[in-house]
Amino acid sequence: MPLPAESPAETNAPVVLASGNPHKLAEMTALFAGRLTFIPLGEAAARRGIKLAEPAETGTTFEQNATIKATQYASQLQLPCLADDSGLEIDALGGRPGVISSHYSSDGAELGLSRALRDAHNNARVISELSAVPREQRIARFVCIMCLAWPDDRPRSLVRGEFAGRIGLPNTDGEIPRGDNGFGYDPLFLVGPDFSRTSAQLSSTEKNARSHRASAAAAMLALLSKPQHT
Repeated sequence: MPLPAESPAETNAPVVLASGNPHKLAEMTALFAGRLTFIPLGEAAARRGIKLAEPAETGTTFEQNATIKATQYASQLQLPCLADDSGLEIDALGGRPGVISSHYSSDGAELGLSRALRDAHNNARVISELSAVPREQRIARFVCIMCLAWPDDRPRSLVRGEFAGRIGLPNTDGEIPRGDNGFGYDPLFLVGPDFSRTSAQLSSTEKNARSHRASAAAAMLALLSKPQHT
Protein backbone atom coordinates (compact mmCIF):
# COMPACT_ATOMS: atom_id res chain seq x y z
CA MET A 1 0.00 0.00 0.00
CA PRO A 2 1.48 3.42 -0.88
CA LEU A 3 2.11 5.82 1.93
CA PRO A 4 -0.38 8.69 2.26
CA ALA A 5 0.44 11.97 0.54
CA GLU A 6 0.73 13.77 3.85
CA SER A 7 3.39 11.37 5.03
CA PRO A 8 7.02 12.48 4.73
CA ALA A 9 7.81 8.99 3.49
CA GLU A 10 5.64 9.63 0.42
CA THR A 11 6.64 13.22 -0.31
CA ASN A 12 10.31 12.81 0.66
CA ALA A 13 9.78 15.78 2.96
CA PRO A 14 12.54 15.98 5.56
CA VAL A 15 12.07 14.64 9.06
CA VAL A 16 14.16 15.86 11.96
CA LEU A 17 15.96 13.08 13.77
CA ALA A 18 15.93 14.01 17.45
CA SER A 19 19.39 12.80 18.31
CA GLY A 20 22.90 14.17 18.41
CA ASN A 21 24.39 10.67 18.25
CA PRO A 22 26.23 10.23 14.90
CA HIS A 23 26.09 6.43 15.22
CA LYS A 24 22.31 6.60 15.51
CA LEU A 25 21.97 8.99 12.56
CA ALA A 26 23.95 6.62 10.32
CA GLU A 27 22.00 3.60 11.51
CA MET A 28 18.59 5.24 11.12
CA THR A 29 19.43 6.61 7.67
CA ALA A 30 20.33 3.08 6.56
CA LEU A 31 17.24 1.56 8.18
CA PHE A 32 14.79 3.88 6.45
CA ALA A 33 16.76 3.62 3.17
CA GLY A 34 15.19 6.42 1.19
CA ARG A 35 11.71 6.06 2.68
CA LEU A 36 12.38 8.93 5.08
CA THR A 37 14.91 11.73 4.61
CA PHE A 38 16.46 12.81 7.90
CA ILE A 39 17.83 16.18 8.96
CA PRO A 40 20.16 16.12 11.97
CA LEU A 41 18.84 18.03 14.93
CA GLY A 42 21.60 20.66 14.91
CA GLU A 43 21.21 21.29 11.20
CA ALA A 44 17.45 21.74 11.55
CA ALA A 45 17.97 24.30 14.32
CA ALA A 46 20.56 26.17 12.23
CA ARG A 47 18.18 26.32 9.26
CA ARG A 48 15.49 27.77 11.51
CA GLY A 49 17.95 30.12 13.18
CA ILE A 50 16.89 29.06 16.65
CA LYS A 51 18.55 27.68 19.74
CA LEU A 52 16.81 24.53 20.84
CA ALA A 53 15.78 23.87 24.41
CA GLU A 54 16.68 20.28 25.19
CA PRO A 55 13.63 18.42 26.55
CA ALA A 56 13.91 16.97 30.03
CA GLU A 57 13.51 13.22 29.69
CA THR A 58 11.48 12.79 32.85
CA GLY A 59 9.54 9.72 31.73
CA THR A 60 9.79 6.40 33.50
CA THR A 61 9.28 4.39 30.29
CA PHE A 62 10.85 4.36 26.85
CA GLU A 63 7.46 5.32 25.39
CA GLN A 64 7.17 8.43 27.55
CA ASN A 65 10.67 9.67 26.80
CA ALA A 66 10.40 9.10 23.04
CA THR A 67 7.13 11.04 23.02
CA ILE A 68 8.60 13.90 25.07
CA LYS A 69 11.52 14.32 22.66
CA ALA A 70 9.51 14.02 19.46
CA THR A 71 6.68 16.36 20.45
CA GLN A 72 8.84 19.07 21.99
CA TYR A 73 11.33 19.21 19.13
CA ALA A 74 8.52 19.15 16.56
CA SER A 75 6.90 22.10 18.32
CA GLN A 76 10.13 24.10 18.50
CA LEU A 77 11.20 23.43 14.92
CA GLN A 78 7.75 23.31 13.30
CA LEU A 79 8.82 20.22 11.41
CA PRO A 80 7.90 16.55 11.74
CA CYS A 81 10.27 14.93 14.19
CA LEU A 82 11.23 11.31 14.80
CA ALA A 83 12.65 10.45 18.20
CA ASP A 84 13.58 7.14 19.67
CA ASP A 85 14.28 6.07 23.20
CA SER A 86 16.36 2.94 23.38
CA GLY A 87 18.05 0.90 26.01
CA LEU A 88 18.96 -2.45 27.47
CA GLU A 89 16.73 -4.52 29.72
CA ILE A 90 18.30 -7.35 31.74
CA ASP A 91 15.91 -9.74 33.45
CA ALA A 92 18.28 -10.61 36.30
CA LEU A 93 18.54 -6.89 37.14
CA GLY A 94 14.80 -6.35 37.20
CA GLY A 95 14.82 -4.65 33.79
CA ARG A 96 17.74 -2.33 34.50
CA PRO A 97 19.46 -0.36 33.04
CA GLY A 98 16.21 0.47 31.20
CA VAL A 99 15.51 4.13 30.57
CA ILE A 100 18.82 5.21 32.11
CA SER A 101 20.88 2.87 29.91
CA SER A 102 23.03 5.65 28.45
CA HIS A 103 23.93 6.99 31.92
CA TYR A 104 23.66 3.84 34.00
CA SER A 105 27.00 4.18 35.75
CA SER A 106 25.86 7.51 37.24
CA ASP A 107 22.27 6.44 37.99
CA GLY A 108 20.94 8.56 35.13
CA ALA A 109 22.92 11.73 35.82
CA GLU A 110 24.83 13.46 33.02
CA LEU A 111 28.43 13.88 34.14
CA GLY A 112 29.83 15.39 30.95
CA LEU A 113 31.96 12.36 30.12
CA SER A 114 32.89 11.47 26.57
CA ARG A 115 30.63 8.86 24.98
CA ALA A 116 33.44 6.29 24.93
CA LEU A 117 34.23 6.76 28.61
CA ARG A 118 30.57 6.73 29.59
CA ASP A 119 30.04 3.50 27.65
CA ALA A 120 33.03 1.92 29.39
CA HIS A 121 31.70 2.87 32.83
CA ASN A 122 28.20 1.62 32.00
CA ASN A 123 29.54 -1.69 30.75
CA ALA A 124 31.71 -2.11 33.85
CA ARG A 125 28.69 -1.63 36.11
CA VAL A 126 26.62 -4.21 34.22
CA ILE A 127 29.46 -6.75 34.33
CA SER A 128 29.91 -6.17 38.05
CA GLU A 129 26.21 -6.46 38.89
CA LEU A 130 25.92 -9.72 36.95
CA SER A 131 29.06 -11.27 38.43
CA ALA A 132 27.14 -13.93 40.37
CA VAL A 133 24.50 -14.59 37.70
CA PRO A 134 24.94 -17.84 35.71
CA ARG A 135 24.96 -17.88 31.92
CA GLU A 136 21.40 -19.16 31.41
CA GLN A 137 19.95 -16.41 33.62
CA ARG A 138 21.64 -13.49 31.85
CA ILE A 139 18.69 -12.95 29.50
CA ALA A 140 18.51 -9.47 28.01
CA ARG A 141 16.99 -7.47 25.20
CA PHE A 142 17.59 -4.18 23.50
CA VAL A 143 14.38 -2.14 23.25
CA CYS A 144 13.63 0.72 20.86
CA ILE A 145 10.55 2.92 20.98
CA MET A 146 10.10 5.32 18.05
CA CYS A 147 7.75 8.28 18.04
CA LEU A 148 6.96 10.45 15.02
CA ALA A 149 5.36 13.73 16.03
CA TRP A 150 4.01 16.59 13.93
CA PRO A 151 3.99 20.32 14.72
CA ASP A 152 0.18 20.36 14.36
CA ASP A 153 -2.57 18.19 15.82
CA ARG A 154 -2.07 15.11 13.65
CA PRO A 155 -1.84 11.91 15.72
CA ARG A 156 1.58 10.77 16.88
CA SER A 157 2.91 7.44 15.67
CA LEU A 158 4.43 5.21 18.35
CA VAL A 159 6.01 1.78 17.76
CA ARG A 160 8.21 -0.73 19.60
CA GLY A 161 11.04 -2.99 18.49
CA GLU A 162 13.10 -5.57 20.41
CA PHE A 163 16.38 -7.48 19.89
CA ALA A 164 16.74 -10.61 22.02
CA GLY A 165 19.95 -12.00 23.50
CA ARG A 166 21.87 -12.26 26.72
CA ILE A 167 24.87 -10.71 28.43
CA GLY A 168 27.99 -12.83 28.03
CA LEU A 169 30.39 -13.95 30.71
CA PRO A 170 33.54 -11.81 30.95
CA ASN A 171 36.90 -13.42 30.28
CA THR A 172 35.34 -16.86 29.75
CA ASP A 173 36.57 -18.19 26.43
CA GLY A 174 36.65 -14.58 25.33
CA GLU A 175 32.83 -14.22 25.36
CA ILE A 176 32.82 -10.51 26.20
CA PRO A 177 33.69 -7.86 25.47
CA ARG A 178 34.05 -8.59 21.76
CA GLY A 179 33.62 -6.64 18.53
CA ASP A 180 34.11 -3.09 17.36
CA ASN A 181 31.12 -2.52 15.07
CA GLY A 182 28.85 -0.92 17.62
CA PHE A 183 28.60 1.26 20.68
CA GLY A 184 27.12 1.20 24.15
CA TYR A 185 26.43 -2.32 25.37
CA ASP A 186 26.93 -3.97 21.97
CA PRO A 187 30.25 -5.66 22.95
CA LEU A 188 28.52 -7.35 25.92
CA PHE A 189 25.34 -8.48 24.16
CA LEU A 190 25.36 -12.01 22.75
CA VAL A 191 22.79 -12.26 19.97
CA GLY A 192 20.23 -15.05 20.07
CA PRO A 193 19.35 -17.71 19.23
CA ASP A 194 22.87 -19.19 19.10
CA PHE A 195 24.69 -16.59 21.27
CA SER A 196 27.90 -17.09 19.30
CA ARG A 197 28.54 -13.42 18.48
CA THR A 198 28.01 -10.10 20.16
CA SER A 199 26.01 -7.32 18.59
CA ALA A 200 29.31 -5.51 18.02
CA GLN A 201 30.51 -8.42 15.88
CA LEU A 202 27.61 -8.25 13.45
CA SER A 203 28.14 -6.51 10.15
CA SER A 204 26.15 -3.33 9.61
CA THR A 205 23.96 -5.21 7.13
CA GLU A 206 23.21 -7.96 9.65
CA LYS A 207 22.50 -5.50 12.43
CA ASN A 208 20.22 -3.39 10.26
CA ALA A 209 18.20 -6.51 9.47
CA ARG A 210 17.88 -7.81 13.04
CA SER A 211 18.24 -5.02 15.59
CA HIS A 212 15.65 -3.40 17.82
CA ARG A 213 15.86 -0.26 15.68
CA ALA A 214 15.34 -2.33 12.53
CA SER A 215 12.21 -3.86 14.06
CA ALA A 216 10.90 -0.46 15.16
CA ALA A 217 11.68 1.14 11.79
CA ALA A 218 9.73 -1.58 9.96
CA ALA A 219 6.82 -1.10 12.34
CA MET A 220 6.92 2.67 11.84
CA LEU A 221 6.80 2.39 8.05
CA ALA A 222 3.94 -0.10 8.29
CA LEU A 223 2.04 2.22 10.63
CA LEU A 224 2.53 5.20 8.32
CA SER A 225 1.03 3.16 5.49
CA LYS A 226 -2.31 2.91 7.24
CA PRO A 227 -5.19 5.18 6.13
CA GLN A 228 -5.59 6.84 9.53
CA HIS A 229 -2.27 8.59 8.97
CA THR A 230 -3.58 10.52 5.96
